[in-house]
Amino acid sequence: MSAFRFIIAGGGTGGHLFPGIAVAGELQNRFEDTRILFITGHRRMETDILGRYGYESRSVEVEGLKGRGLKKGLSVLIRLPKGLFQSLSIIRDVSPCAALGVGGYAAGPVCLASRLLGIPTAIHEQNSYPGLTNRLLARVVDRVLISYEESRAHFGSVRAVLTGNPVREDLLLGQKTHSNTFGAFTVLVLGGSQGAKAVNRAFVDALIQLRHWDLRPSVIHQTGQADFGDMEEQYRSNGLEGEIVPFIEDMAGAYGRAQLVVSRAGATTLSELAALGKPSILIPYPYAANQHQDTNARVLERAGGAIVKSQEGLTGEGLAEELARLMKHPERLLAMGGAARSMGRPDAARRIADQLQEMMR
Repeated sequence: MSAFRFIIAGGGTGGHLFPGIAVAGELQNRFEDTRILFITGHRRMETDILGRYGYESRSVEVEGLKGRGLKKGLSVLIRLPKGLFQSLSIIRDVSPCAALGVGGYAAGPVCLASRLLGIPTAIHEQNSYPGLTNRLLARVVDRVLISYEESRAHFGSVRAVLTGNPVREDLLLGQKTHSNTFGAFTVLVLGGSQGAKAVNRAFVDALIQLRHWDLRPSVIHQTGQADFGDMEEQYRSNGLEGEIVPFIEDMAGAYGRAQLVVSRAGATTLSELAALGKPSILIPYPYAANQHQDTNARVLERAGGAIVKSQEGLTGEGLAEELARLMKHPERLLAMGGAARSMGRPDAARRIADQLQEMMR
C-alpha cells in the first residue's frame, strides 16, 4: 500500500481537471511512494483526459442544480445522497492523507464526505467569482485556496490563501523547448476542451478577410469534437490552410509555436496564458455562471495582457481587424506578453501542495 494517498475531486471540463493534474504531478515529485485517485462525474471526457496522464479515476453520481428547472432540479436533489454515500465508500477504501476539491460538481459530495470522515480537506477556486459548490464547501473544509485576490471577498469570514491557479508542468517545461520567436506568425485558436461554435466561425470569417488584405497567418485550431467536421469543411471550401484538430494533445508544442492566442476565457486557459506570457484575444463564454469568464478575462485585460471581445456583436471582420493590427505591430505583442507574464503564478501547484502537506501535519 502506498505511503501517501491523495484524493483530487472535481471535473466537468478539462479546465477543472488540468489544475488538479498539475497538483498531482507536484505531489508525485514530492513524495516517493504516492497513490493519487481522481473522483469525477460520469463524463467520458474526464476519464479520457486522466487516462492520457496515467491517473486512476472513479466516478460518483452528481449533477449541478443551477439552471436545471424545478423538475430536473428535484431529480438532481434526490440523487445527491447516492453521490455522498458513493464518496464515503471510496474514501474509506482509499484512506487518503488529504483531499482536494478542484471545482466541478463532483467536488461537493467528495469534500463533504472527506470532512465527515476526518480527512484533511481543501478546496481550490479557479475563478475570481467563486462557484456555488465552493461557496458552500468553504464553510466545512479546512482550507480555501484561491487563484485571484478578487475572490477573497466572496468567501466572507472564511480565511482564504492565495495560491494562483496551477499550470501543468509539461507546459512550463515545453515552453523552453518549443519557441517560435523567429518563425511564421502563428495564431493558436482555443475554444476550450469542448470547442466553441461562435469562436470557430468568427475566426474562419476573419481568416477569409485577412486573405483579402494579403495577410496569411499560420494557424493551429482546436475546434472541439462537435465542430470538427464542419470546421474542416469550412477551411477546405474556402481554400484556407491550418492545422485543424478536435483536441490538441501536445499543448506545450502548440503554445510554444504560437505568437498570439484566440480563445475563450476559462480560468485554466488564462492561468496558462499568464504563466507562459502569451498575448491573447479573449472571447468570454457569455453564459458562464455569474459571468465568471468575462470577470476573469477583464483582470488580464486591465493588466495589459489581453484584448477582450464580447461574443455579442462579434464578427469576422472585427476579429480580423484586431488580428491585423497585432500582426503589423509585433512590439505590442511583446508588451502584451510581458504584461500577461506579470500576472502568472507558475509556482501555484507547489503552493497548493505546501498547503496540503501542512494540513497533513
